[in-house]
Formats: sequence, C-alpha cells, structure tokens
Amino acid sequence: EVQLVESGGGLVQPGGPLLLSCAASGFTFSIYSMMWVRQAPGKGLEWVSGISNGNGISRTYADSVKGRFTIYRDNAKNTLYLQMNNLKPEDTAVYYCNVDQYWGQGTQVTVSS
Repeated sequence: EVQLVESGGGLVQPGGPLLLSCAASGFTFSIYSMMWVRQAPGKGLEWVSGISNGNGISRTYADSVKGRFTIYRDNAKNTLYLQMNNLKPEDTAVYYCNVDQYWGQGTQVTVSS
C-alpha cells in the first residue's frame, strides 16, 4: 500500500523558514519523480515544485516560489523534502506531496505575524 505522510508544517512569521518532509512507503521511492502541490484557503490546487527520479538532478518550481523554495530527496530515507525560505502570507496553504495518483494527507502551513 502506497503511503505518503507529510510533516513539518506550522505557523511561521513572514520571512521565516520551514522544512516540510514527506515520508514515503509502499513503492520503490527512488524510481519515481515526485512533486509538491498546495491548496490555499478557498482556492484550487497549485503545483509548487517537482523533482526527477534517481538522484533528483532535475528540479522545477512555480514562479511564485522560485528562489525561495528548494525541493530535494533522500532515497536512502524514502523521504521528499521542501525547504521553504522567506515565507510570505500568500504561501499559506495545505501542502501535499504526490506520486503518480497518490497523495498524502497534507500539512498546514500558515504564514502570519
């Protein structure tokens, strides 16, 4: 059974950092590309970032987060990460990791003073 469990969300002040994690199980993590997607209150899903399989050499970002967020993976730990820096109130959302048709339960990120 494929499982994706996000963690690391919380309340942070504007300009602060957060590190999100997504622990994966039930599939061969290293051979799949992965992505982060978010949903802000009252809005639809927004793709945030993606990383290629294997060593994750290919990484892509939405323009809204480029230069502030970094996606990376640790295949030995079957874990996907999203390092978020210089957070803005508009980054407030539930963040989900995704592989193929599978989704985690999400982790809430709230950016507010």
